Parts: sequence; structure tokens; C-alpha cells
Amino acid sequence: MIKTPYYLIDKSKLLRNMQRIAYVREHSGAKALLALKCFATWSVFDLMQQYMDGTTSSSLNEVKLGRLKFAGETHAYSVAYADDEIAEVLANSDKIIFNSISQLQRFAAPSADHVRGLRLNPGVSSSEFLIADPSRPFSRLGEWDADKVAGVIDQVSGFMIHNNCENSDFALFDQMLSQIEERFGSLLEQVEWVSLGGGIHFTGDDYPLDAFCARLRAFSERFGVQVYLEPGEAAITMSTSLEVTVLDTLFNGKNLAVVDSSIEAHMLDLLIYRQPARMEPCGGAHSYMVCGKSCLAGDIFGEFQFEKELEIGSRLSFIDAAGYTMVKKNWFNGVQMPSIAVRQLDGSVEVVREFSFDDFLNGLS
Repeated sequence: MIKTPYYLIDKSKLLRNMQRIAYVREHSGAKALLALKCFATWSVFDLMQQYMDGTTSSSLNEVKLGRLKFAGETHAYSVAYADDEIAEVLANSDKIIFNSISQLQRFAAPSADHVRGLRLNPGVSSSEFLIADPSRPFSRLGEWDADKVAGVIDQVSGFMIHNNCENSDFALFDQMLSQIEERFGSLLEQVEWVSLGGGIHFTGDDYPLDAFCARLRAFSERFGVQVYLEPGEAAITMSTSLEVTVLDTLFNGKNLAVVDSSIEAHMLDLLIYRQPARMEPCGGAHSYMVCGKSCLAGDIFGEFQFEKELEIGSRLSFIDAAGYTMVKKNWFNGVQMPSIAVRQLDGSVEVVREFSFDDFLNGLS
């Protein structure tokens, strides 16, 4: 048995998402770029790059990773580029997307021979969380004023519009895209490509893929643009688990189980968005609050049901654990960082990365 904690990526489950992405590419004409901000575990890029068109990034390091490890196009985006990194960003990307007119003008000279885009902010989004809402009041994410953008339209060949967030509602996607068409239509007619960003859960069960494809194709044909999608979680949803072991059990008004992992260190989005983890199997007469081993009082995965009482050594599996986990994992409390394992398509399991004290030591000074 592999020593816990570890993330387990199941390629057969990942393949399901890839096949749905391939279906959308074929029937809509859109291209799909992996959003590295969500998932950057390059050990499975060999499979993913067969079904996707490249990567999109949020920093210089992600741009370089995409160029190095993933075939196809490499798109560069950042909220703000620094003077000392722009040359490397350009050298490692096929397209560069600026967040603001100010950044576009600041780096106009070095990027003159590059394919350039600009981020637009349509003022609407699907986010239920203010912290993740790109259209929140006073947002810094993209340009809002169509008239100002019209003044620099000759400097770009495309736009990026990212305003979906965990959006599994096609009707809402359709509605917001119509608002984008109304607000920026005159600009969209003047460019060659448009990225609609990520956050669209089109690989989920029961999502109306054919209606989605038809809507994307209609948008593309209306404005004469190549559409890009930037799936992050949609690419890896339900493909990965976090495997842990119970280290202790106690009772303090509720049955508690402490495991060899931590949401603060290994599933940070749960803490940020105050959401519980998901577990399978989860059913039975025995209820436990499963807690992390860090000293953070709120380091709690959630409450779950079990068929039998938990005991020291019991193995538990948190599902849907790929998105924004491995890219955010940290050494809080010095808690051992999970290994990364891959279940190959033939069913064999391979540990592709283990972390040691030296990794902890070398991350500090």
C-alpha cells in the first residue's frame, strides 16, 4: 500500500473529461486550453495534450511550464507583468493577453511582433463568492469601457473574457454570452479570436453539450472569430482523490477522527470558500467529523457517515480533489506534503512524486 497522504489521479476518469472536451472541439469549432492555475500536474499531460490544444497561464512560471511540458499553443496572461519578466513571457508564448490598456501600452514596443490580446470585463459573472467574482465592484480584472478599448483595437487581434465560475447552468452561460455580445459586439467584429475563459462545467453529467456547441459555433460565425475555452476544473473534475489515514479518534460531543492531512495545507480552497470535502463511500450509521492534523482549529474536512466505527489506521478517500489543490499545497505546520500517484489506463498505480524534508528545507532560507 502507498503511504498516505497522497493524491491519486485516475487516468481512466481523466479520459472521460478529455473525450467530452474533444466532442466540444469537434462540434463547436472551439479550441480548448488547459488552465494551469487550476491544475498543473504535468505527469498526466501526455494524455491531456492528445485532447486539448495547449495551455493558458497566469504567471511567467506557468507560461514556461506550458511551453516545456504541453504540446500545442501557449497563451500568456497575467494581471500585471513586471519589466524584468516580459521578455521571457514573450519568448515562451504564442499569444500574450494584457489585463489592461495600461499594460498593453507599457509593453507595446517589446510585444510589437507578438500576437496580442486584451482582457475585457463584461460586468456580469456567475460567481456566488465575492472573492472569486471577476465582476465585483472595483474589479481590476480587465477593461470595462468599450469606447476606451476601441481606441486601441488596432493593437490587438483578440480578447479574453473570463466571467464564468463553477457555472453548470447552460441557460446562465447563454444569457451572459448574449450580454457580452450586446456590450462588446462592435469590438468582437474587429478581432480574429476570442477566449471565453474557464469556469464552464460542460464536462459535468447531464450538461447539454449539443446546445453548448451550437451556441459556441453561432458566436464564432456571427463575429468571424476563433473561439477558445480555458477549462480548468472541467478538464479534471472527478478524476482525483486525496487518500488519507486516520491517526486518532476522540469524542468531544461528536465523534472526531484526525487524519494525516490538512485542508489548510492540502485542500486550501475548502478553507477559503468554507466548503466541506466530499468522500466516497459515505453512508452508514456512524457519524464522524474528520479533522486535519494541523494546529488550525478550523482544519476540518467535514462530517461524514461510515458503515463501521473508524479506528486508527482506517483509510479514507476524499474525491474530486484535483482542482486548486496540488497547485496550492503548502508546508503549513510542516505537515508532510502528499505524494502524487497516477493510476494508468491499464490499472497499474505509479507514484510519480514524493516530497521530503529537503523540499521543506529548500523552500525556506
